[in-house]
Amino acid sequence: MPEIIDKRVNLEFLLGHHLHCMVAQIPNHLKRAEIGFSLVDPEKKWQLVTSVLELVAAGEGNLKKLHFLLFPESSIPTSRFDDMLTTIEQRFRPNTVTVFGVEHIRLSRYRELLERFRSDNGEALALVDHDIDSGDVLDMPVNWCCIAVKEADGKMRIFLEAKSHPFHGEEYIDTFHDLYRGRHFYLFRSYPSCFNFMSIICLDYLYRDLYSSNIAQIIDYANQLYFTTRQGLDALFVIQCNPKPEHLAYKNVISGFYGEYLEDAPGVRETVTVFGNASDETRIEGSREEEAFGSSYVVINKNHRLAKANFPEFTTDDFGGAPVCRLRFGKATRLLYFNLPPQHEIDPRTSRVPLKVHAIMSLSDSGEWSKVTVDETAEKLEDGQYKNIYRVSSTEKS
Repeated sequence: MPEIIDKRVNLEFLLGHHLHCMVAQIPNHLKRAEIGFSLVDPEKKWQLVTSVLELVAAGEGNLKKLHFLLFPESSIPTSRFDDMLTTIEQRFRPNTVTVFGVEHIRLSRYRELLERFRSDNGEALALVDHDIDSGDVLDMPVNWCCIAVKEADGKMRIFLEAKSHPFHGEEYIDTFHDLYRGRHFYLFRSYPSCFNFMSIICLDYLYRDLYSSNIAQIIDYANQLYFTTRQGLDALFVIQCNPKPEHLAYKNVISGFYGEYLEDAPGVRETVTVFGNASDETRIEGSREEEAFGSSYVVINKNHRLAKANFPEFTTDDFGGAPVCRLRFGKATRLLYFNLPPQHEIDPRTSRVPLKVHAIMSLSDSGEWSKVTVDETAEKLEDGQYKNIYRVSSTEKS
C-alpha cells in the first residue's frame, strides 16, 4: 500500500474561521493514446482552464478568500504544466492550495519531474527509483496530480502524486495496459494554522486488497496523529473523472470512514471530504457512460447539521443512510464555491449551518463565468423555505 509522507507547509489561515474551497467541475474529453489517455483538444481545454485561473487571480468579491482550488483528474494538458505553475506562482494569493490532475505521461517523464522538484519530493523519488530498479517499468503510463502550495510568504511548493489504483489494467492479461501504481500520499501539516489535509485521485479512495486498504491506512495514520499531537485530518480532497461517483462502493467506504462500528476513529471524526468530479459533458473513448459524470459532493460527520434542501443546483442528504451529512451538486459544467466547515463539532445549541454555498457559476457561450441566479435555484422550493441557505447576486458576473 502507498506510504503516507508528512510534509510541513507554511500556511497562515485565520484561527477559528472556516476556509473556502472551489471545485472546477469542468468537462474532460479523453482519447486512448500511446501512453494511457490524452486530451482530445488540449489547447481548447487550456483556454477553459485559463478562464478559471483568471477568475481566481482577479479575486472579485468573495473569491479573494479562496484557499483551495480543485481541478478534475487528467484535466490539465501536459504541455501546459509549466504555464499552470507560472500562473499560480505569479498571480495567485499567498495561502492558496491548487490541486490538479494532469494528462498521463511515461514513468520516465514522471521521474524527471520528481527530480526537478526534488526538494519537495525526495521521499517520493526514492520510492519510484526502487520500482525502477525492480523491473522494466519506465514506459508505463502514470495518472498523476500536482498539489501546488503557495505559502504565506509567497514561496511555491510543488508536490507530485501518482494514482495508486491499477486502473483498467486489472481487466487485461497484457501488461501493456497496466498503469503505474503510485507509492505515496502526502499529508500536509499547515503551520502555524494546524490545519492538516490530504489529496488523492479518484479510485484511490476505494482501492484495497484482501487485508488492507488505502482508506484504512489513512485512518490509522490520522489516529496516530491524534494520539500523539491531538490533531487530526481536517480535510481530504479527492479529484475525479468518474462516471460512477455515487457507486455503492463509495457509500460503503464513506460509512466506514465516518461510522463508529468496531472502534472509534478520532483522527478523522471531523474530516471534511470533498469529491471534485468532471462534469456531465465529459467523454472518454471506449466508455459507454454518457452524461454520467458530475455530482461533485462534500461529506461531513453526521454530528454536523445540514438543513434539508432540494435546489436544482444542489441538494443535501445522508447518502442513502450513511452516518454523514452530504452536500451534493448537479452534473453540469460549473464552478462550485463553498466553505469548509470549522474543524470541530458545532455547539448543539446553535442553529447555524456549518456548510454554506457561496456561489455556483455557469459558463456562457462567450466563455465568461457568471453566477447562477437566485430565481434559477429557488424555483422548486416553497416560498422562503430555504432562502437563507443560498445567497448569490441575481445579476453579478464574475
